[in-house]
This record gives sequence, structure tokens and C-alpha cells, in this order.
Amino acid sequence: QVHLVESGGGLVQAGGSLRLSCAASGRTFSSFCMAWFRQAPGKEREFVAAISWSGGSTYYADSVEGRFAISRDNAKSTVDLEMNSLKPEDTAVYYCAADPDMVVVVQGNEINYWGKGTLVTVSS
Repeated sequence: QVHLVESGGGLVQAGGSLRLSCAASGRTFSSFCMAWFRQAPGKEREFVAAISWSGGSTYYADSVEGRFAISRDNAKSTVDLEMNSLKPEDTAVYYCAADPDMVVVVQGNEINYWGKGTLVTVSS
């Protein structure tokens, strides 16, 4: 079992920055690939970014490529999402997710572990 808790959400103006963090507890953090997803009001959940267990590989949705950066600290069992140049369309609840399989963690359909989410609101 892995328990995930997100933090760092809030209200920010367009063009601003926020850093989200996800703290994991339970099973060995370094054995999991990690990802961030988001769900905007009235929309389906979508993939944002993912990082391999070692941190050596990262993947991003086209909509955030170049603006967001995912990183992890296996010693602290945390994964962060640095979000820059935020846009109103980035407004959503952001969820942290974990799975041993990178394909699963990117696709999002069969992920074993999810956090409860943190709300990011970007005002225009």
C-alpha cells in the first residue's frame, strides 16, 4: 500500500508559478513511477507529467511541455511539479499517482494509487 498526499495548490494569477508536492508513505517509494494528473471542472481527468523510478526519464503532456517540470527525491519520498507561466486553462484539481509500471502511470487507466488532490486556480 502507498499513501499519497498532495500539497501546494492555491490561487495564482496568470503568468505566475506554483510548486506542487506529493509526499508518499508506505511501500518503497523508489520502486514506483510517479505521475501528476489533473481534472478541470466538467472535464475528464488528463495526464500532466510522469517520471520514472530513478528520475532519469520524464514525460509531459503537450499542453504543459516547456512550462511544467516534474522531479522526485527518493530519499524524501516526494515528487514535485513545478508549474510556470500558468494559464487560466491550467485551473484544475491536481492529483498525484503511483504505479510500478511506467506505461500504466502515463495512461492512467489502471493506476493503483492516487492522492486526494490539491486545487490550483489560475485567475486571468
